[in-house]
Amino acid sequence: MTSEITYSEAGVDIESADEAVRRLTPHVRSTFRPEVISEVGGFGSIVAIPDGYQEPVLVSGNDGAGTKPLVAQKLNKYDTIGIDVVAMCVDDIVTCGAEPLFFLDQLTVGKVNPEQIEQLVMGFAEGCRQAGCALTGGEIAEHPDTMSHQDFDVSGFAVGVVERAEIPTKSAVAVADVLVGIASPGLRCNGYSLARRVLMDGHSLDEPAWPQAEVSLGDELIRPSEIYAPTVLRAFRQFEIHGAAHITGGGLAGNLKRVINPDVDAQIDVARWRRPRIFDQIAAEGPVSESEMRNVFNIGIGMVLVVPREQADLIIEVAHQDGHEAWTIGQILEGNGEVRWADE
Repeated sequence: MTSEITYSEAGVDIESADEAVRRLTPHVRSTFRPEVISEVGGFGSIVAIPDGYQEPVLVSGNDGAGTKPLVAQKLNKYDTIGIDVVAMCVDDIVTCGAEPLFFLDQLTVGKVNPEQIEQLVMGFAEGCRQAGCALTGGEIAEHPDTMSHQDFDVSGFAVGVVERAEIPTKSAVAVADVLVGIASPGLRCNGYSLARRVLMDGHSLDEPAWPQAEVSLGDELIRPSEIYAPTVLRAFRQFEIHGAAHITGGGLAGNLKRVINPDVDAQIDVARWRRPRIFDQIAAEGPVSESEMRNVFNIGIGMVLVVPREQADLIIEVAHQDGHEAWTIGQILEGNGEVRWADE
């Protein structure tokens, strides 16, 4: 007689999943804003629109951390990768002037490990605290047979709110506007397939990130993403922002092109900011051409604001107050919707 088979024997451990939820609940609750109505563990997240909006519009965005989780897995360090996912989501929606309200995560694992899950959720919670939004829920999916026991992937989505009349439009971008670039001290989450191929093949994560570096290669590659949303939101509320571009896959040119109109060009001057050493190391070790570096990586700029020239220094000061380096990195010229490099 054939014995009965259980879900656990098929590879899914419900008790471990329940233990993971018990562990993560206090981290989730620590992020709640006053607008959060639902409790942890419900079937849906219920969040009220904050007071004061006349014609509120909801803005949503979703993203992951690319192949950066493979670095976290190699290092057995899971408490920061959630920050990266939150950053990718909230910094997308804030380009519309939206205040991030709440975030939900998606954790997909080969086998539920409650300690690992707790570490991952701690990263999501820290990212939400930095962004000023609530972590209101998520999903833990155990996928035996499709993933090995130690494998995992992370993603999520954010929802924000903005006054309809305050959403920037491409038509607002005008000749004589300037580009304010906010620094990215490291890679954030972009270009990791190329970065890993160049830097991790034949190198130990314990060795210096570059000759005489004070950080290891592993620490540099796992460096959490900067979260720009609070700074960008302050800029929208205090100044005249004609456009905002979150510099993710596709680099500066690819993302700036998304926010300018067909009557202008954006010109970027790479001599205007300090490029972090990690990018030089990738270019040298690849070798990777400068044009490829610009197409793949943010090369040191994670967010760009298109603003009137007379307001640029004030916006840069706001960034400095929030702990970000920032520079005027270019200008808007007459053109046909393209992005130019000043040195080409």
